[in-house]
Amino acid sequence: MEMEVLELNGMQYIKTYTQGYESGKKYPVIIFLHGAGTRGTDIELLKGNSFFKMINRDYPFMLIAPQCHKNTWFDHMEDLKKLVSTLAEDEFVDEKKIYLMGNSMGGYGTWQLAMSIPEMFAAIVPICGGGMYWNAARLANVPVWAFHGQRDKAVFVEESHKMVDAVNAKGGNAKITIYPELGHRSWDPTYSNPEVMKWLLSHENSGKVELNDEYTDIKLHG
Repeated sequence: MEMEVLELNGMQYIKTYTQGYESGKKYPVIIFLHGAGTRGTDIELLKGNSFFKMINRDYPFMLIAPQCHKNTWFDHMEDLKKLVSTLAEDEFVDEKKIYLMGNSMGGYGTWQLAMSIPEMFAAIVPICGGGMYWNAARLANVPVWAFHGQRDKAVFVEESHKMVDAVNAKGGNAKITIYPELGHRSWDPTYSNPEVMKWLLSHENSGKVELNDEYTDIKLHG
């Protein structure tokens, strides 16, 4: 797989081209947020992430994978938002088919980035992550398919359940798949699942930008 290393605001990221790439044609894009073990400035760590080994390349996705060189993705949130907005204007990107996927630390980053700029994503796949479920109303218009291992001791499965339940309680479209025998490493079977790729491609960004913000009363919520 050919990988191009680029940089934005000091954050390195990898871009891979889909098979049969044609200049001037627009393609769906998966933005991938890795877990804590891939942090740093050595881009070879990111190139060796199992995401690139397991994901099914028979589907027409361009892959964009930034590398976290700070403590967590939360420290890169503005960089990530800039990356997404930059990609949306790129000639090769179908702006209606920008998808977000991440595992562990990247699962948390996926939830948070999607809640920060929900209008940018057609669908998201957070794996063994969690988030601020009180803010889940912002994902009412973003389809979610979450994954988690039942035996996960690093990030408890309840974290994904809380987020999925919170999104659905606000009228959203979220579902969850639990691997009953798996612990924390629930990402490889998700990356390699062709049904995940089909599910992503079945969604286009509705363009609905109305955001549901709650808990804005300072007297009640500080």
